[in-house]
Amino acid sequence: MALHILKCLECGDYSLQEKCPKCGGKSVQPLPAKYSPEDQYGKYRREAKRESLKQDGLLK
Repeated sequence: MALHILKCLECGDYSLQEKCPKCGGKSVQPLPAKYSPEDQYGKYRREAKRESLKQDGLLK
């Protein structure tokens, strides 16, 4: 049996159990964001990444 990380639909906690140990809600496998060549938010993600690198001193 392969172990997959699951996310609770009720509280949003992650666990390896089908029933959330925190609230008892149902846990499902979270899906990644859908890829699109027309990325509407790519500009904002790149700006956020650039600012993060500047704060860490890795970018001028």
